[in-house]
Amino acid sequence: MKKSIYFAAVALLAAFFSSCEEWDPVFTGKYEDPGTYQAVTKTPNTTIAELKALYTKTGQPVKIDRDILIGGRVISEDRSGNIYRSLYIQDETGAIEIKLGKSGLYNDYKPGQWVYVDCSGLSIGNYRGMLQLGFQDPTGEYETTYLDVDYLIRAHVFRGRMDTPVTPAVLTENDLITALRNIPHDPRFGTLVTLKGLRYGCNESQYSTATQCIFCLIYGDAEHSKEKRIFLSDGTYGVTTWAMSKPGFIRYLMAGNFDTAVSQDGTLKVSNPAVKEWLKVLASAYAVSQYFLMGDTEVQVRTSGYARFADTQIDPAVLDGTATLDITGILSTYNGAIQFTLLDLDGVRVQK
Repeated sequence: MKKSIYFAAVALLAAFFSSCEEWDPVFTGKYEDPGTYQAVTKTPNTTIAELKALYTKTGQPVKIDRDILIGGRVISEDRSGNIYRSLYIQDETGAIEIKLGKSGLYNDYKPGQWVYVDCSGLSIGNYRGMLQLGFQDPTGEYETTYLDVDYLIRAHVFRGRMDTPVTPAVLTENDLITALRNIPHDPRFGTLVTLKGLRYGCNESQYSTATQCIFCLIYGDAEHSKEKRIFLSDGTYGVTTWAMSKPGFIRYLMAGNFDTAVSQDGTLKVSNPAVKEWLKVLASAYAVSQYFLMGDTEVQVRTSGYARFADTQIDPAVLDGTATLDITGILSTYNGAIQFTLLDLDGVRVQK
């Protein structure tokens, strides 16, 4: 009886593994080392600038129904956590964000590596002035959404050979002004750039009503009106870090930094002890935009609360106006203003 059970089990396992091999036509008897891949070489038939030019009207994403292949070198890296589920590639004409929908992309896509994208079936959409490549969002909430599924990513995105990293272009204030006049098609948006000589926008001796200090949405009351949100945008609130993780937010909250803040409709007051405890429990990681000035042009440096450097203090010499910053990262725009994304703090240089 025991022998019968044993042989039945062996037969069942054999049938199982046999069916696995039949189901997976590329199964070779061993699994590929995830750290290795077979680099491909493809010849793009469309530049990134030509692809982006297909988008002609805000609110009308363009679904690509013909054979379009683009290629470029990787300029983004999500290792620090400040870029989320997206990949940026750049060619000689510009750059674009590809909404892959996965984290840990730095394991597969390295700075300088060639990547080719089969755009057939994908869509070009606009988010607050930035053109993106992904699938058309069936909900209509956004113009594009993520590829998300590995099978779909492999069908559209191909990893090529390693090459030298892209050298960031050094932009002037006039470059930023020109870019703002050409939203969303200015070729500099989405590219790797360096901005030099930025001054902290909220130094008290420099502050004017025309210049924001920080911007942060610290809570949205989903159970009630969407207007019950607290925006921090009319002062520094003593926030001297690049962003706030959940513990960082709670430290600022309990220290009273946000006590003067109220919701847009005036009903949610942070100074209320019950509200403060409520926010403490419901706190998540918050993105913070710190504002800097390049000449007279505002540059919004946006940092995710999930970034590993979120709670890092900005150099005091920058905050008091005795030093400037040179920053390297990805240039973008948001609602008609210049926005900037750091890859990590290696992209920050203090000039005293």
